[in-house]
Amino acid sequence: YDDEIHVRYTRHIIEQMGGRGDAVDAAAREIYREWAACHHFELFDEVPTVLRALASEGMRLGLVSNSHRWLVSFQAHFDLTGLIAATVSSSEHGMMKPHPSIFTAALGLLDVAPPEALMVGDSLRHDVEGALQVGMRAALLHRSDTPHPRAQELAERGVPVLRSLKELLALIRERS
Repeated sequence: YDDEIHVRYTRHIIEQMGGRGDAVDAAAREIYREWAACHHFELFDEVPTVLRALASEGMRLGLVSNSHRWLVSFQAHFDLTGLIAATVSSSEHGMMKPHPSIFTAALGLLDVAPPEALMVGDSLRHDVEGALQVGMRAALLHRSDTPHPRAQELAERGVPVLRSLKELLALIRERS
């Protein structure tokens, strides 16, 4: 993880939109800092309810993020405190998903073996492929009315595609 890569990328976007001069760097750095602020984001409506249901059933939940957000404040902001047993942020860990070490770090914090864990994420490359390469199970969250272009391949690999996090409860119960 390198903050400067993200700042350079943001600077590039600003320049492509016509930004010029000394203020571009300052604007890119401010945008990068603000990206970490939780008040700029909203959770999908079902997320807190599903996380509470999973935690109430005794499941240990982990949060692995390719961001520089402070995951403790993220949990507090969205009233998730006490639901997440382990957090690993790429900016603190030093590597980003899909690098195996970030998944291994989360598994270690949860004291769970890879085959016992399920990674649910919205990125095929970062979340699903990253989890599979360390031996975890994975599910892709694809919030669309159209099928995922690789749905058949994913099904053949045993990776379910969920349209809503609400489907996760049934998936876990059916696989238990």
